[in-house]
Amino acid sequence: MSKDLHTGFDETIYPYINKGLDGVVAFSTTKSFIDGQAGELIYEGYNIDVLAENSSFEEVCFLLWNDRLPNQEELDDLTHKLQTRRGLPQVVIDYLHAVDKESNPMSVLRTATSMLSQTDIHLPDDSYYEKAINITAKLPTIIAAFSRIRSGQEMVMPKETGSTAFNFLYMLNGEEPGTQAEKTLDLCLILHAEHGMNASTFTCRTVAGTLSDLYSAVTGAIGALKGPLHGGANTAVMKMLMELEAQGKDADAVAFTKDKLAKKEKIMGFGHRVYKTFDPRARHLQKMAQSLSEETGHEELYRWSMDMLTTMKNEKNIDPNVDFFSATVYYSMGIQPDLYTCIFTMSRISGWAGHYMEQMANNRLVRPRALYVGQKNQDYPPIESR
Repeated sequence: MSKDLHTGFDETIYPYINKGLDGVVAFSTTKSFIDGQAGELIYEGYNIDVLAENSSFEEVCFLLWNDRLPNQEELDDLTHKLQTRRGLPQVVIDYLHAVDKESNPMSVLRTATSMLSQTDIHLPDDSYYEKAINITAKLPTIIAAFSRIRSGQEMVMPKETGSTAFNFLYMLNGEEPGTQAEKTLDLCLILHAEHGMNASTFTCRTVAGTLSDLYSAVTGAIGALKGPLHGGANTAVMKMLMELEAQGKDADAVAFTKDKLAKKEKIMGFGHRVYKTFDPRARHLQKMAQSLSEETGHEELYRWSMDMLTTMKNEKNIDPNVDFFSATVYYSMGIQPDLYTCIFTMSRISGWAGHYMEQMANNRLVRPRALYVGQKNQDYPPIESR
């Protein structure tokens, strides 16, 4: 008899288990397409390379929420709404001041996002587009505010002008960013906006499938993204680079990588469940990492990264993913490593909201089965004999 490789159970009686739902198609979508073999990523019909070269984060938001690119009037309207809705309700500001300053920023962001739901109680339940704008506008303010408050600085109130990238860097650092810094972060937001049925997006759609609200779905998605096997990987990459940094600028990244492999330690930022080649997003980030590290005097970060990349390719034939070079990019911009996943969040909200709207347009409750592998019909022993 044929046996299920995962459980040892007879597969003629028991269903086959796809661990991690690997290969299972649960939804149809127009939001993005990934060709793992070719290393291709497409948002709503547009190749990520085309969007990276020509678009803006605000335009990508419109694309993912409306299934098409905006005209100028529509883009101006969305941009204006994002600009004028950046302010936080007092209850969220009070929370950011009251929360333990040692808290994980993603935990703080998750709770603050849930608290935002009370700000939209006047909107109809099906005002998904308007609610998506509200969350997208406010997440950068929450992240920047907590970053400053925890370090004893005053919160910088958002401007009602400029791009999402510009305003975030302004609120984070207390001064207006240069054109190159704004452009770099804007590109990062585009690259992280959407990426198929990953863990956090699946979580978002599962919550949406119960007909719960957008805030609940996004809060759940943030919880999933917080995990180091998903959004937290770029912070883990930076920790590796900082281990090398502690050894001095002449540290040997090749020996460092081989030593970790010999100890069977995971090298974060490499490999992907879908891509079997170089992550197309990583190529754009690689270019940014090289130029930024040179501009800011962190050339060794890029050198170590390339040595690790070459070693991993030679030893394991594994390519880097989006997290690998994003660590150097953010670090070179002066952003604290524990904020990296938060920045991922303020980008991916665009994709989550798009999937939420898509789920609501053709909803079915997500209800997979689980294979029970325990005992059945056991005798109930009295408590004194247990």
